[in-house]
Amino acid sequence: MGCQEPPMSSEHDAKLAALILENALGYAIFTMDLDGKITSWSRGAEQILGYSRAEAIGLHFGELFTPPDREARADRHELENAKQQGRAEDTRWHLRKDGSRFWGNGMTMGIFSPELTGLMKILRDETPAKLAEDQRVLLLNELNHRIKNTLATVQSIAEQTLRAAQVDPRVRRELTDRLMAMSDAHNVLVNESWAGADLGTIVRQAVAHHDHRGHSRFRIDGPLVWLSPQQAVAMALALHELATNALKYGALSTQGGQVELTWNLAHTQLGARQVNMLWRELGGPSVSPPRHTGFGSRLIARTFSQENGGQARIDYLPQGVQCVMQLQLSGADEAPAEWSSLVAGQVGEPLGEVLAQAGAPRPSGPENVQG
Repeated sequence: MGCQEPPMSSEHDAKLAALILENALGYAIFTMDLDGKITSWSRGAEQILGYSRAEAIGLHFGELFTPPDREARADRHELENAKQQGRAEDTRWHLRKDGSRFWGNGMTMGIFSPELTGLMKILRDETPAKLAEDQRVLLLNELNHRIKNTLATVQSIAEQTLRAAQVDPRVRRELTDRLMAMSDAHNVLVNESWAGADLGTIVRQAVAHHDHRGHSRFRIDGPLVWLSPQQAVAMALALHELATNALKYGALSTQGGQVELTWNLAHTQLGARQVNMLWRELGGPSVSPPRHTGFGSRLIARTFSQENGGQARIDYLPQGVQCVMQLQLSGADEAPAEWSSLVAGQVGEPLGEVLAQAGAPRPSGPENVQG
């Protein structure tokens, strides 16, 4: 039989806890009575909040809140939540002794022995991270503003140049629509902090201008797929070309025409992530291959080229145009952290429910297609 170590005494546990509290300098740790008056104060609390231990003992912890938060009784709400629920999280600007503010992230917890006898607060100064995040958001907004201004300038220059050259108004309008499709894709990327975009969101944004209000002529279906920023813009332009062609010559040129737009995520033998997308037009006029390759076909071929790890094939079937597209995706580590749980949860769930969890509008399912 192995030897068992003797149980540690409560005195040893108390010394160990005190040692941890005194040396956790990155955290402000203090205890309070049930009314919120401070009863103990760690060295970390001294460094972060500026009060010495003697100054802090007996101070109401509401003094650490800004005047607007105190008037809103935020400190009282935190105390009551901690007493009733056992814990209360708190992330906001707090005040130091000298009146300066810092962004604190903390939690107030009940102390039970076995009844509730007091409260403990653990608070961390996250000001550098908060300021960095605010700066990042500011830069992204500035980037978005400049991109919009640049696209608007390009659109104006192109319009004036083509008009002065007496270019066909239809050509000028097509150029403007392409620039707007690029701008819409940029808006989606800004909402995702330029980390990439959900394919479903890009799809719905691209076809929205070509759809009818009140009833959709698009059947959109597919799992969550994360695109890199470059792929998102290229995909938006390719879908714009397909939708424009369908509106002029294909299924969307007739009252009863519909478009099925579906995709699936797959892994190749080498483990690369790949999306397979199908654009299928139904109920439109009979089509035949064009006599020459237009801009849209060339753009799609370039977007899904072998150099980009993909391919595209456009078939002009009697019942309507069909386009099969394959695109190799960027690394899975570019997707948002919360996507892993969303993807895991979508098994057995309708796609609309999954997209709703991701914050995206519901796609039009088969039951929503109207002729």
